[in-house]
Amino acid sequence: MITINVCVGSACHLKGSYKVIEALERLIEGYEVKDKVELKGAFCLGNCTEGVSVKVDDNIFSVNENNVENFFEEQVLWRIKNESHEFFRS
Repeated sequence: MITINVCVGSACHLKGSYKVIEALERLIEGYEVKDKVELKGAFCLGNCTEGVSVKVDDNIFSVNENNVENFFEEQVLWRIKNESHEFFRS
């Protein structure tokens, strides 16, 4: 299970955290990975200068509504694919 934490603190809220959350919900649904991805809200992940702070594993990314799809494909779907390969190797 991959957990995505999206900051909903005041700075990230102003930068569009709820639009990012809505987009992530659509992507999770569209790629049919609800059983592999957990989406959570968080307060101040400490990286709010460039966009909405989003944490996956121990990595924090700056995400906005313009790059959320690329972020999801590169960071989330990539992890799902790699987890699947690890499962089949075991």
